[in-house]
Amino acid sequence: MSVRVTLNCHVKPELYKDLVPFLEDNLPNVRGFRGNRRVSVLYDQGSAEMLLDEEWASIDSHQSYLAFIDGNGVLAKLASFLKTPPQIKYFSHLDI
Repeated sequence: MSVRVTLNCHVKPELYKDLVPFLEDNLPNVRGFRGNRRVSVLYDQGSAEMLLDEEWASIDSHQSYLAFIDGNGVLAKLASFLKTPPQIKYFSHLDI
């Protein structure tokens, strides 16, 4: 069963214009990583809050991706655009 992953990110407003090309360059890598099923990016300009809404095969597959981008510097670069570390949450689908 897949897992829904959300990352709430508070963007440094002055770096938004640099964040967009960074995401355009890196989202294909996320989408191509084993276990990723979907990534959507939402942005609230008024609060400079970005929501990465993702679907992964499992929590382990998402955490493998995080370890991978931690090792290659992508996670540190993403963090440089943010005021605080992203808040990551994992949600399971309920059969209701």
